Amino acid sequence: MTVHRLGKKPVSEFLIDLQQQTFLQNALLTGVFASIACGVIGSYVVTRRITYIAGGIAHSVLAGLGAARYCQVVFQWNWLHPLYGAVIAAIVAAVIIGLVSLKAKEREDTVIGAVWAIGMAIGILFIFKTPGYNENLMSYLFGNILMVSTVDLWLIVGLDILVVVIGILFYNQFLAVCFDEEFARIRGVNVDFYYLLLLCLTALTVVLLVTVVGIVMVIALLTLPVAVAGVFSKRLWQMMFLSAIFTILFTTVGLALSYGPDLPTGATTIVLAGVVYLAVILVARFVRAWRL
Repeated sequence: MTVHRLGKKPVSEFLIDLQQQTFLQNALLTGVFASIACGVIGSYVVTRRITYIAGGIAHSVLAGLGAARYCQVVFQWNWLHPLYGAVIAAIVAAVIIGLVSLKAKEREDTVIGAVWAIGMAIGILFIFKTPGYNENLMSYLFGNILMVSTVDLWLIVGLDILVVVIGILFYNQFLAVCFDEEFARIRGVNVDFYYLLLLCLTALTVVLLVTVVGIVMVIALLTLPVAVAGVFSKRLWQMMFLSAIFTILFTTVGLALSYGPDLPTGATTIVLAGVVYLAVILVARFVRAWRL
C-alpha cells in the first residue's frame, strides 16, 4: 500500500483524515494495542535489567522477517506472513539467550552479541536474495506504522492478548523473579522456567513494537515510557499501567505530528518520548533539590 500526501497538513487535518482513512485507523489501533503489551512487559524488562537481552532479540527478528518474505516470493508461500517469521526468530533467540544466561553466565555477552549480529546478517542475506523491491520488509527495519494492514492488525491484537494475559496471570511469579531471584528459589518458584517465559513474552512484545517503530528503535519504546512511569509510581503494577498510558500517548501524538510534514512516524515517536523523559527527569531532580 502506498500513501500519497502532498504538502503540510495541520493536526486538525489528521483528525479529519482519521475518520475517513482505513490505514490511519489501523495505524492508531496498532499503536494502542502494542502500547498495552509494551507497558506490561517493558516494566518487567526494565526492573529485571535485561534491556541488553531484549536488544539482541529485537535485532535477530530480521532473520525471521527476511526468511518469511523469501519463502513468500520464491516458493509462493503466500500464507507465510512476515510476522510469523518474526515470532519464530524472536522466540528462538529468546530461548538461546535465556539458556546461556542461566547455564553459562560467563559467555552471556558474547552469545547475545552473536545472536544479534547473526540474526541481522541472515535477514539481510534473505532480503538481498529475494526478487523484487522489498519496501514492505524494509519498513520493519525502520518502522512504518502507516503500512499496517487489517491482517497485520489482527495478528497484533492476537499477540497483544497473549502477552498481556500471561504477563498478568503470572504477575507474582515474575515479580519474584525480577526483584529477588534467590528468595524466589527458596520459596520454591521455578525461576528458570519463569525467566525463560519472561524472555519469550519479551520476544513477542518486540515483534509488536517492530510494527510501530522498527527494529532499530524498538528498545527505546520498550524502555523510555517505563522510565517516565517509574518517576510517578512506587509499585510494579502502577508502573505497568502508567507506562502503557504514556506509550499510547507517545505513539498517538507521534503519529499525529508526523502525518502533516510527512516525517517517519517511528522516529518522531521516539524523539517525543525522549524529550518527555528528559523533561520529567530534570523536573524531578529540581523538585527533590528544592525540597532539600
